Amino acid sequence: MRITLRKSSFGVTSLAVLGIFVGMMVCGPLLSRAHAPSTAITIVNDSGREVRHVYLSPPDSNNWGSDQLGSSAIAPNGGSVTISNVSCGGSSIKVIAEDQEGCFIYKVVTCSENVTWTITNNDSRDCGN
Repeated sequence: MRITLRKSSFGVTSLAVLGIFVGMMVCGPLLSRAHAPSTAITIVNDSGREVRHVYLSPPDSNNWGSDQLGSSAIAPNGGSVTISNVSCGGSSIKVIAEDQEGCFIYKVVTCSENVTWTITNNDSRDCGN
């Protein structure tokens, strides 16, 4: 009786599958960061105070980005502004508004869809006291 042994390509196939899997695990997170979610944030100022500055930051950070209003302001009693193409590093972002008295109002908004934040006189302000 003659037994014929055939060389199997099982090892080569397994190695190729393993290489593809490792490549996906390494590149997947990098690609997902490259396409961070973005949103549009509309801020409506229904308070009696002008909003002079708007900043954005990750929800758990105290390092704010640059002023999103530039030299503009959001007028009291119904003024509004929309900040478009806000890039989020995660699922939410913190929006910080500074009024004419230098007091801050904070709101964490979701990045999964366009959002509207309405500021009122009843919002708790951080005036540093």
